[in-house]
Parts: sequence; structure tokens; C-alpha cells
Amino acid sequence: MIMNKITMFFKGKGLVMSVSLFHLFTFSPLSAQQSWTLSQCCDYAVEHNIAVKQYENQCRQQELQVSTARNSRLPDLSASAGQNFSFGRGLTAQNTYTNTNTSSTSFSLGTSIPLFTGFQIPNQIKMSRLNLEAATQDLEKAKNDIRMQVAQAYVQILYDMEICDVAHRQISIDSAQAERLQAMLQAGKTSEAEVSQQQATLAQSRLTATQAENNVRLSLLALSQLLELPSPEGFTVARPNLDNIDHIENLNHPETPSSPEAIFADALAIKPEIQAQHLRVAAAERNIEVARAGYYPTLSFSAGLGSNYYKTSGFKADGFGKQLENNFSQYLGFNLSIPIFNRFQTRNSIRSARLDLSNQQLQLDNSKKALYKEIQQVYYNAVAADQKLTSSLQARKSSSDAFRLMQAKYENGKATITEFNEAKNNYLKTESDLTQARYERLYQQALIKFYRGKALEL
Repeated sequence: MIMNKITMFFKGKGLVMSVSLFHLFTFSPLSAQQSWTLSQCCDYAVEHNIAVKQYENQCRQQELQVSTARNSRLPDLSASAGQNFSFGRGLTAQNTYTNTNTSSTSFSLGTSIPLFTGFQIPNQIKMSRLNLEAATQDLEKAKNDIRMQVAQAYVQILYDMEICDVAHRQISIDSAQAERLQAMLQAGKTSEAEVSQQQATLAQSRLTATQAENNVRLSLLALSQLLELPSPEGFTVARPNLDNIDHIENLNHPETPSSPEAIFADALAIKPEIQAQHLRVAAAERNIEVARAGYYPTLSFSAGLGSNYYKTSGFKADGFGKQLENNFSQYLGFNLSIPIFNRFQTRNSIRSARLDLSNQQLQLDNSKKALYKEIQQVYYNAVAADQKLTSSLQARKSSSDAFRLMQAKYENGKATITEFNEAKNNYLKTESDLTQARYERLYQQALIKFYRGKALEL
């Protein structure tokens, strides 16, 4: 899918070529700094991408949920203090009623411990842990997504560099040819019309090179923005070494697996989006058990202590400290709650949890199908890249031979300049096609390895 977009991009250019990184640096102001590899770009993007940081915050939120669920097993502790004033007719300490003013001060300290909650707490803890693991896998998925975007932008830069390289090589050839024709004109061996035609061809080549240089800068800008760099100044990328692809070009031992199913089998065990959905299915199963806890009785233990101070106007009362000492009390208690009828709330909670489980299972199936479709596209793109590389090798050899023959004929006056330029353009095009085919194959093989759990590297 990614390579289809890139191929369409180059077809729209109507131009094919290949250059050394040295030539690119001679005209680009971005050449002063060290080149970034694909691995460095991916690592930097993962570290600085805002979406990835948001997923990291979601993981921290889930960690807090796990902590909250785990701490629900602990006893609580609360203290209270109260001050009351009463005016008018009221009950006295002698258990009689009279019109008087009274005041009371109370203090209490209490705790409660859940002893049995219908297995709700342990299931909530397990569900929270599963949700945390799923959020962690979502974070890995976000990192993989940004790596894929960086790789796509990186390859686009490499392709633009190849186009720019060919444009400068074409300028070199056209410049040499213009100088040769100018010398022949002075010797009376060619016409001014032929010289003018070559000068026009040279001018067009320079315009093409200018456009190619601008495309390189724009693609570098796109990648620098993806990396969250403040400026593209001083930023450029390193080209992978294509020398070690020569042993692959004969394709006697292709690296492409035998089928998409082989890649899919590996991907199912490692891809974070699949693992996240499996974890969410398990969490949904736990959520059913949490809802089912509503059918069970609950048992809790409570304990506390307290004291109070009481004073009625017109009556003598013990001192504040003495009353607190005399009125000091403690209590222990167990509370058993048995659900009998709660308006079908528990039943509907269980049904809702089961529907959520069904949705999660459907989402898992959908994720598997989406992953398989992606792998199918990558696999057949890789197969096409192998075929394209073979065809490009053959085309380059044929066009190279044809160009050498046409150059010899032209220098001996047996071919026109139009025929020479046509052979030259065909040769440069096939050279660029070959280089692009090499990059495309390297990229598709990197994607296949990535789906099988390897690092995304060219």
C-alpha cells in the first residue's frame, strides 16, 4: 500500500534517475550535519511524538486503576468530631424535661474491613491488570504506527534523492554534449540549429534538476515535522548500502516467505494490536464476574471508639476531661448483607457485561482480519518488487548496450542528436528504475520482517 503510493508519485513525475549523496550535498544547504539513519529517525520520533506521550499517560492512568482496585482490600479509617447546642425544652441528665440550654461534644474513630464481597474485589484487581496490559500494548501499537510513518517518509526522501541525482547526471551529460557540439560548430562540422537544440535540452535538464532539489527539501521537511524537529535545517538522511543486495538480485534464494499465512501466523503472536484485543476479551470476561458478585452476600467487619462531653445550663457537670474519660466506649461489629431483590440491577449488569464481551470478541476478529489484509498487501508488494528488480536488471543491461552503440553511431555521424538524446534518456531512466527497484525491494522485505517481529530497518 505504501509502495503503491510511492510508485504513483514517481509515475506522476515522468522522470527517473540516480545520484550519489555527494552530488546532493553539493547543492543542498542541509548537508553540513551528520545523516540520520532510519533507526535513529524511528527512535527519535517514538521519544518525541505527542500521540505516543498521550498513550503513555493512558498507561499511567491504568496503573492508578490497578492501585485503586488493590487498595480496596485495605481497611478504611475515619475520625469525626461534633459539637451540638440545644435551646428550649429538652432532656436533662436526670432524664427529665425542662426548659434549659444544653451542649454536647462528641469524638469518634472508626474502621471497617471488607471480609467477603462475592469475589468482586479480586476480579476487579485482575480486570484492572488486564486493562493495564492492554493499554501497554496500545502504546506499542502507537510506537509501531509512528515507525511506519517515519519509514514511509524516509523512503520517499531516498526516492527523491535518486530523482535529483539523475537530474544532475543528465546535466553533466548534456553539458558535455553542448561543449562538444560548440567545438564542432567552430570547426564547421555541425549546424547552429543542432547546437541550439542541445542548449535547449541542457536548459530543460537544469530546470528539472531545480525541481528535483526542491522535492528533496520538501520531503526532508515532511520527515523533520514528523520527528517534531524545530527546523529542517541541518537535517538529512543516510542512504542504505545497496552493495549487499547484489546477492539478492539473482533471486535464487528469495527472502519472501512462502505465503501470507506464514507471516500472519508469526504476526498473531507478537503484534501489539492483537495482543491488546486478547487482553480486552479477558478483561471483559472478568467484568462478568464482577457483575455476578451482586448475587452474593457481603460481609464486613467494623470497629471503633468514641467519647462525649455533655453540659446542661443550671446543672453541675463533671469537667471536660473527666467526662471524656468516663464516657469512653469501644465497639466491634460484623455486618452481613444478603441481596434478595434489587430491581433486576444485577441481572442487567451481567447481561450488559456479556454484550461487552461479545463486542470485544468481534473487535478481536476484526483486528485479525485487518492485520491479515495488511500482510497480504505487503506480501504481494514484495513479490512484485522481486519481479520488478529482475525486470529492471534486464532493462538496464539492454539500455546500457543500446546507449553505447548509439553514442558510437552519433560520434561517427550516423545518428541524429534526437536519437542520441532518446537513447541517453532511456538509459538514465532504466538506471533510476533499477535503483528504485532495489530500494523498493529492501523496503518491502523490511516490512515483512517488521510484521514478523524484527526491527524496522533498511
